[in-house]
Amino acid sequence: MEHLLDPQWEGTSAEEPASPTPYIAGNRLILDVYLDGCERFLQVTEKETSHLVEVEFLRLSSNDAMITSAVADLPRFRNIRSLVLKGGHLRDDYGRCVNGLLTTLPPDISKLSLLRHLDLSVNNFAELPSCITALSLLTSLHLGYNRLRTLPDEITELKSLTELLLMSNQLTELPAGVGQLKHLEKMDLSENRLEALPLEVGNLQYCIDLDLSGNNLANLPETVCNMMSVQQLYLHNNVLVAVPAGLARLPHLSRLDLQNNRLRTVPIEIMQCSCVYLQGNPIGEPEPSPLSEDESQSLDIKEIYVNPEDKSFCVTPDGCWVFLPHGFHLCFPPGAVLCKTRIYYQILLPDQQHVRLGHHDVLLSSTLELQPHGTQFHQDVEINIPFAYLKPVPKREVVIRTFSDSSGTWMDLSTTAKEKTSHEMLASCKTAHFSWFLVVSRLVEDCCEVPSEGELLFSSVDQNIRVEFPPGATAETRTVRMQVLPVSKKMLEKITGDSESSTSPLLCLKQSSAANFLNPVKIQLPLPPGVTGDTLDRSHLFLLHGDPQAQTWTDITNQVVLQITHIYAHFQVDHFSWYWLWYTTKSYVGELAKNVYKRLRMYQVNFVALQRKRDPEQVLLQCVPKHKDIESVTTTQVRNPASPS
Repeated sequence: MEHLLDPQWEGTSAEEPASPTPYIAGNRLILDVYLDGCERFLQVTEKETSHLVEVEFLRLSSNDAMITSAVADLPRFRNIRSLVLKGGHLRDDYGRCVNGLLTTLPPDISKLSLLRHLDLSVNNFAELPSCITALSLLTSLHLGYNRLRTLPDEITELKSLTELLLMSNQLTELPAGVGQLKHLEKMDLSENRLEALPLEVGNLQYCIDLDLSGNNLANLPETVCNMMSVQQLYLHNNVLVAVPAGLARLPHLSRLDLQNNRLRTVPIEIMQCSCVYLQGNPIGEPEPSPLSEDESQSLDIKEIYVNPEDKSFCVTPDGCWVFLPHGFHLCFPPGAVLCKTRIYYQILLPDQQHVRLGHHDVLLSSTLELQPHGTQFHQDVEINIPFAYLKPVPKREVVIRTFSDSSGTWMDLSTTAKEKTSHEMLASCKTAHFSWFLVVSRLVEDCCEVPSEGELLFSSVDQNIRVEFPPGATAETRTVRMQVLPVSKKMLEKITGDSESSTSPLLCLKQSSAANFLNPVKIQLPLPPGVTGDTLDRSHLFLLHGDPQAQTWTDITNQVVLQITHIYAHFQVDHFSWYWLWYTTKSYVGELAKNVYKRLRMYQVNFVALQRKRDPEQVLLQCVPKHKDIESVTTTQVRNPASPS
């Protein structure tokens, strides 16, 4: 793990103060910026000093191993107004924030009677410590990114609360008493497991911002329409099938987010509302057909939540949902295994051993390894892998890639992708074996089976590209795959500086057999932009054959019969590779194509970020291309426009 504030970046270690009191700056004691912040805190409290009562703002990192000892001394700070005990100051091997070590608080915390602001986010609280509800003056309570399953009824004692943040917990319901928090202005319950809201939620008359996104809400109580002060209401990524029309009449509403639900009909008042967002709903679509017996069973199977420290789990013939750390989850349908079976897993950082990328592939996820490799199931297992949010890119698609132990090759599985949150998506596939699995963005691939009778394959990216397999081209059925990389004239000019050259799309063809075709296969490519068969100069038209391994391009114009129509070029081959049609006056077209192709390839880069210890607003950024030494990369220092929270 790495600390966000790396003292080595300064080049010298921080000098220890001569006495503990210099850590106190006025009425503030800010120690979460130090790796040993809790040790320094204990140095302060060891010495009886009047300065302790002057502290009103205190921050400690709950990732610190000594946080429990430090928290025990907090009641000595009688005048404290703001207390921050957040986790998230460490990162794991995947760059994700590590939750803090706090699971409870000592009862004496209730003696901090002047406390207004309490931040316990990014910790491991499974229940709300009872001492918190005794803090009657508390106005702001942050509990996001914990493991809370319920809220106690005593939450109603916090009558001064104006802000309650509970995002990314495991809440399944809210107590009815939440409606008694009359002064609440902001409540964030996003990314929980709420299935319903209490009617009393409508009593939150002063609530301005309510976030309920990422839950399991199918309906809303009509009382939500009584929240007359609400301005932002976030309900996206739920399972809503209906919404009350009265939401449109809320007088101050400026955003009503209903995206990615199951709304098939929406009240006309909502449809006409200028601030509503409805994308991702099946509005106007018919109801789906009833679930099959197998699908119904998959909804009723049990759920298993695997702790980060566990490296395996057991599956029974009854089936189960398995939720792994970091958002990975699996569905074993009933009958997938015939007896109790132990499955081992790893979530791996990308490396050359576990990742196989093509020239135009982009890696979007960590690698999920499931063992034993090659394990065969009697029913397909569903695998769901979270990956970085990616806006839909034309002519590209997202797939899950896996390694086939039987063939010793990597293969792409039939994949569906959906938006999980505003920052993350989920790729799903089904498989009958276990190996490595990762999410990749690739060029759209068209595929067909070619029997001995022949076949015709069109590109879905460019309908002008097609491959015709005559009868007898193959004795046995073989699989053919096609990918197309469009190359615009504008992009070509930007790379080459030549406004006269132009190219067709780049065509990549692959097949499942190593044998040549028995009869020539006919390929059709569109002529480069601005060129027609009536006006072109044949001496400037080149057909190039690409070798993806050597990354070379060879002029084969004189080796094939190139037939030109008004807008197409046709030629025949008996084996597959990469083909590219160029129209240029340059004589070194092979070298030119090599350089252009090199620029068209997508490269992986690594980003290195370090935060200055003495000024956390300053961040050092480094962008390191693959195969390039870090010393050769320009380093840029930038200032974060937003102050750290």
